[in-house]
Amino acid sequence: MPDRALPSRRAVARLSAIVLAALGAAAVAGLAAPREAHVSSRKKPNDGELRKKLTPEQYAVTQEDATEPPFRNAFWDSHEPGLYVDVVSGEPLFSSTDKFESGTGWPSFTRPVASNVVERRDSGHGMVRTEVRSTEGDSHLGHLFDDGPADRGGRRYCINSAALRFVPAARLEAEGYGAYARLFAKAEPEGAGKAVAAPAADREVAILAGGCFWGMQDILRKIPGVLETQAGYTGGWVENPRYEDTHESKSGHAEAVRVVFDPRKLSYQDLLEKWFFRMHDPTTPDRQGNDVGTQYRSAIFYVDDAQKAVAEAAKKRVQASGKWKGTIVTEIAKASTWYPAEDYHQDYLVKHPGGYSCHFLRPW
Repeated sequence: MPDRALPSRRAVARLSAIVLAALGAAAVAGLAAPREAHVSSRKKPNDGELRKKLTPEQYAVTQEDATEPPFRNAFWDSHEPGLYVDVVSGEPLFSSTDKFESGTGWPSFTRPVASNVVERRDSGHGMVRTEVRSTEGDSHLGHLFDDGPADRGGRRYCINSAALRFVPAARLEAEGYGAYARLFAKAEPEGAGKAVAAPAADREVAILAGGCFWGMQDILRKIPGVLETQAGYTGGWVENPRYEDTHESKSGHAEAVRVVFDPRKLSYQDLLEKWFFRMHDPTTPDRQGNDVGTQYRSAIFYVDDAQKAVAEAAKKRVQASGKWKGTIVTEIAKASTWYPAEDYHQDYLVKHPGGYSCHFLRPW
């Protein structure tokens, strides 16, 4: 696994990188994507640019050899089809087709996707390990072990999520990685945006936002008449957003829950008035509890004019009821492209009972 101890800055110049890269290429010859897919113009920015571009965690991991916490990082439990590239240089590193569950809490791969990963001896922290770094970005990625799946070569590349940027299969052409699209020719990209629509005549879809989607989904999925729930992002301008894209209000997207329900058992009006307006505080602009930012705003995204009318009427009735003393600021907007959240966000409080939530039903 990656280093567990405090990091120390390593020398930037590594004269053996070219030789090791050639060895790495030979090891994966015939298995990786076409060599022409490697874009040699992807270079490492200077330190000043890096500090502006990267989050503090990304900088610490890639530049100072730090290690992120296990099970609390972006990609350890992600199964979406796509390409993982160096967050510093953008060079292709690993494919989701070579990703496997190692149980370590970090993303694990059986092999690199191209000759952009170099190996070096790491004798720090009282042990001898094999460190892996990117060729052009010279980013610390993690470590290589020999306890991977035996039927897939026996290698395990244990990688920090903070060293990676994920490019969904549907975005490969648009972002200049088209040569890797063939790896996912038969895959259905989980994170691809979808138009919001009811799945059947006897079902209806509601898109609701009211703070962290962990707590929202946990309450919504238990409501009688609710058939399916999915955490996701909507209402913003960034295409194919990842969780980190929503931080600090930079994507415009709200953390939301897509609810499929049976209107014969649960009306849209009751879903809003008896549940939605009780499970969060709709009077705090861009905030729920300690969670602050537009991603935590209160919003109802209607799928048709009938839902719009019901939502507007429900908001007025709840305001007039006096249940909330402040002004209800819930946004009512037309539903736009829906982007499912990463796997590890789905039913989060089912997977992690007792986890963080600021949501509860008020005793009206």
